[in-house]
Amino acid sequence: MERLRQRADFLAAATGLKVPAAAFVLQARKRADDGPVRLGFTVSKKVGNAVERNRVRRRLREIVRLSGANRMQSGHDYVLVGRRAALKVPFARIVADFEAALRRLQAGHNGNTGSR
Repeated sequence: MERLRQRADFLAAATGLKVPAAAFVLQARKRADDGPVRLGFTVSKKVGNAVERNRVRRRLREIVRLSGANRMQSGHDYVLVGRRAALKVPFARIVADFEAALRRLQAGHNGNTGSR
């Protein structure tokens, strides 16, 4: 699993499928190649100060480490966009929401294809 680091990759993932959850929005896009899964995390300044944003980012990285690494499909880019609710939602619920979001993506059903 590789990390997304360039802005262009994040923007490309934003054009793909989106699955909203209480603590995050999961964005996914199929790439032209069949390479390894690439994953990015982003939390805007609207979420809070640097300490709060980093806490949200750490929680998102941990849910991927615990539950998502084996469910993600190769040849795809995934971006987790953190929301402020990630600071208050119980960790177990975030994990369950993430697994449900991955299932929705794999089923081809996306709940929100438009922009916010």
